[in-house]
Amino acid sequence: MFRGDRLEELIRECGLTQSSLARRIGISQTAIWKLTKEPSQGSKHIHKIAFELGTTPAYLMGETDDPAEGAPPAPTPQLLAEQLGMRMIPDVDIAYSMGGGSVVQEYVTEKKVPFRQDWLDRVTRGRPSDVFLTRGDGDSMLPTILDGDDVLVNRAENVIDRQDRIWALGYGELAQIKRVRRLPNGTFQLNSDNPVISPIEATEDELHVVGRVVWIGRKM
Repeated sequence: MFRGDRLEELIRECGLTQSSLARRIGISQTAIWKLTKEPSQGSKHIHKIAFELGTTPAYLMGETDDPAEGAPPAPTPQLLAEQLGMRMIPDVDIAYSMGGGSVVQEYVTEKKVPFRQDWLDRVTRGRPSDVFLTRGDGDSMLPTILDGDDVLVNRAENVIDRQDRIWALGYGELAQIKRVRRLPNGTFQLNSDNPVISPIEATEDELHVVGRVVWIGRKM
């Protein structure tokens, strides 16, 4: 049986009136009044009423004394993102060197950042799990990439098969973001967009290709 006393109590605790609750749900104030005063088997709007009052239908029906019992679990950020057509991308705490130098180490994910799934499909190849966000560090890629710019890296593209694209890679003990050109002798030329920085020539064994930079973002 519907517990009208509980409904009245929750309306007061929420700082509402019968009229304001009725407006939120889209029914008449009289319908709310009847639920509080007249015995009934409930209402077809019971789920909306419970949601607005922060409780559950089971509590309003007297099936439990716990106002939260039977409430659905809170959706995870991942589930919310999927419902909105978004994908959560790892934000990696290592800053790729663009001049100063950042030591290559195990990549640690501090958080995840939502990106639109349809947009990711356009700019990346492979699985969404292959994509991560990080930041550049230094001035060697000016003016293309500024110090502190966000960069999106696609690990599915880890073979340098196109000339003059921008890649995230490890060279020696440093993480780098460089524009790479394969030379006729089989070595790779790591180029900086900043003309004052000299190119670096490296063999295939000296490089660890993490992925291709597919997007750059910055604050204005």
